[in-house]
Amino acid sequence: MPIEATKTKRPVFSAILAGLTTRCPACTRGPMFTGFLKVREACSHCGEELHHHRADDAPPYFVMLVVGHVIVAGALALELAMHPPLWLHMVLWLPLTLLLSLVLLRPFKGAVVGLQWALRMHGFDPDSPEASDRSVDGAWQ
Repeated sequence: MPIEATKTKRPVFSAILAGLTTRCPACTRGPMFTGFLKVREACSHCGEELHHHRADDAPPYFVMLVVGHVIVAGALALELAMHPPLWLHMVLWLPLTLLLSLVLLRPFKGAVVGLQWALRMHGFDPDSPEASDRSVDGAWQ
């Protein structure tokens, strides 16, 4: 029997949803972050280790994809409907772009970490060699 068949499946959808709400993907109760984007070493509620994540550049790419579509569609619709002056576009769309980007970045990072946990990626699998690659001081080797 393959090793993978003996492992219990982790719920992908609920892990992503927990990440979107910035909660631990394992228990959905403990907070995932200690700072704005700093992921906890382990869940304070269930003890699940979260330091294995490798979210890297994925959350900003997803945020740019969503925010870009919203802002460009809105700016285009406003331009075609009203032909406002350029300064009005700047006053409206620049702050909205910044606000949307900051609001969405943390939940998207949580969702990526939740997905990685559910798929046992990057050390979230206890049998993975990546799971034991932490030194005593917490630095990756």
